[in-house]
Amino acid sequence: MTYNTLDKGKTYLITGATGFIGYYLSRKLLEQGCRVIGIDNMNEYYDVNLKYSRLELLRPYKRFTFIKGDISDKAMMMNAFGEYKPHVVVNLAAQAGVRYSIENPDVYMQSNIIGFFNILEACRHHPVEHLLYASSSSVYGANQKVPFEESDPVDQPVSLYAATKKSNELMAHTYSHLYKIPATGLRFFTVYGPLGRPDMAYFGFTQKYFAGEPIKIFNNGDFEKDLYRDFTYIDDIVEGIERLLSHPPVEQEKAPHRVFNIGNNSPEKLMTFIETLEKCLSLSLDREVLFEKVYEPIKPGDVPATYASTELLEQIVEFKPKTSIEEGLQKFTDWYCEYYRLN
Repeated sequence: MTYNTLDKGKTYLITGATGFIGYYLSRKLLEQGCRVIGIDNMNEYYDVNLKYSRLELLRPYKRFTFIKGDISDKAMMMNAFGEYKPHVVVNLAAQAGVRYSIENPDVYMQSNIIGFFNILEACRHHPVEHLLYASSSSVYGANQKVPFEESDPVDQPVSLYAATKKSNELMAHTYSHLYKIPATGLRFFTVYGPLGRPDMAYFGFTQKYFAGEPIKIFNNGDFEKDLYRDFTYIDDIVEGIERLLSHPPVEQEKAPHRVFNIGNNSPEKLMTFIETLEKCLSLSLDREVLFEKVYEPIKPGDVPATYASTELLEQIVEFKPKTSIEEGLQKFTDWYCEYYRLN
């Protein structure tokens, strides 16, 4: 099966449209002339100004419609599906963050469980050609076997966030089985890039540098047992989603449902990533940048390594993420310095 171009006559409903991935996916579809209905509650989990900046970049597109609303509002979701009749739905709205799920579990249940249930119900009553939804590499928990493959057991999550994402996969499979909704789960691996999320380490490290504060590294200073992450550049994530949009799963053994890893298939040591960030920031500022570092124990819910097998993605849509951390981080630091006027 090969990659097909998108059908411009279709309507794409994207939740979390002003989020990091949601913005880039919406923009990519709009650039190709597609109709996009964006839904977002504009919550303040991180600097909401970034969300408004992304929204303002989407507003000029004539085929973009924005609804400010929360996916946990079932009536709103049903009305949106009834009015706009989307052909394809991409659920990227969720309460993100592993550590925050320990501090504030209620919002994860509201958004990730109830909100996703509402989307499934809307797809049930207003049938769609394809539902894609964000899962996460966190579902693999503390699995020791690497790279992580979609067929690996994922029944031992180590954070509530991971548990909600695994729950989403189970819920989607059930609705897919019962109501024949073609559904695809997307297990994202540490996404980064310009206009990204400030709660992610690379963004936070950069903020700390300009604030004159040390960065915290949760590896106990043990460089032999450093954390590994499959850092995936935003453009690669979006291309993977875009290719999958026109490839809804046919009915498998039990349901038209499947999940894919979307990762870089090339994990980097956290310390290597930090050193690369320093080099890129140095180039952006035309001066040497070195972070002041403080080492602490690994945080509850964190996992030692994330490493994606991308064989299934390559097999179905002939795509493998390819952006190097040097290229991706340089684009991020150049954007950061321009956005915050630090040059």
